[in-house]
Amino acid sequence: MNDVQLFGVGVGLLARVLVGTVWVVAGVLKLPAPEDNVRVVRAYHLLPEGIVPVVGHGLPVLEILVGLCLLLGLLTRVAAVLSALLLLAFAIGVGSAWARGLSIECGCFGGGAGPAANAQAKYPWEIARDLGLLLLSAWLVGRPRTPWATDNRLLPVLAATETETRAS
Repeated sequence: MNDVQLFGVGVGLLARVLVGTVWVVAGVLKLPAPEDNVRVVRAYHLLPEGIVPVVGHGLPVLEILVGLCLLLGLLTRVAAVLSALLLLAFAIGVGSAWARGLSIECGCFGGGAGPAANAQAKYPWEIARDLGLLLLSAWLVGRPRTPWATDNRLLPVLAATETETRAS
């Protein structure tokens, strides 16, 4: 394995662990207060009221599932696509709140999306964080094979085919 391949493997493993950990932590922190999650979704004023409770209750579970899949390297490409879509939606949501002058907590790691005194100053950092994680997720969409991934055991034929393709 040459230096470029080794770099790619390292980035992929780092991306899987970092993004997966962020998703699990974010989801677990939201689980104890489902009513806060609904308030967070509602505070952005982006979704029809009829689906706000569904999204507010389901989002933490989805975040945990995506994170666990990434940490385990299970269905990595699918989990990375979901991760990228969620991160894009979150960045758009925060950007929309910022553009409309809303001063709310993002609710990214729990919290009730109440008024936040310094929200306008935090929005750029929240968007930057989401876009950084989005780039790592995109890396995994393109290069889902990483060391110590469950996919390598469950789909060994595919792993061998990808290795042969990269070598040629």
